[in-house]
Amino acid sequence: MKELEIQQARLNEIVLRDDFQPVGVVLEGRDTAGKSSTIRELTHYLPTPKYSVVLSTKPSKSTMANWLGYWAQKMPEAGICFYDRSWYSRAMVQKINGWCSDRQYKNFMRDVNAWENEQGIRFIKFWLSISEDQQRARISKREKSPLTNWKLSPNDKLALSYYDQMTLLKERVLTTTPDWHSIGYNDKRAGILALITRLCDLLE
Repeated sequence: MKELEIQQARLNEIVLRDDFQPVGVVLEGRDTAGKSSTIRELTHYLPTPKYSVVLSTKPSKSTMANWLGYWAQKMPEAGICFYDRSWYSRAMVQKINGWCSDRQYKNFMRDVNAWENEQGIRFIKFWLSISEDQQRARISKREKSPLTNWKLSPNDKLALSYYDQMTLLKERVLTTTPDWHSIGYNDKRAGILALITRLCDLLE
């Protein structure tokens, strides 16, 4: 059996335990880092009732005004929930694009740790780390592929222009909020294996 399949089976066994408590697994990273493909591998063998996936979509004005309140409704009652981006969009993507105000950003950074503690579930957070050259190569590949060019957005190309600024915002999040694990994702397959192995270790 391949090592990835071994870890997938291991995750399956952990989640199926009778005493398994709700867990939220946050995946954050730059555009093209590999969040969606990682979730596909993590959930490949999990029984549907034992997991859920929450995508971070374009928020409405009311959602922006009640950001953490909106996300409080997305918490799992049982099993494991995977977040393809999350409430941390406010501290990174929204901040860097000017989609949230400085006040909203500061309030988020002030409140998020206490808010997470109030949710009553365990959070495990992963930052999928890719280099600037790797991001550029993946955006170019996505643009040229008839299978993935639908995923390309104007923000993908803009992401290359603020690589360093995103690094600063990311570092602030990872150093001021708990339970983050940075995984190298320049080699996506190796990154997926490292992430699922780390996740299983933490859950056990």
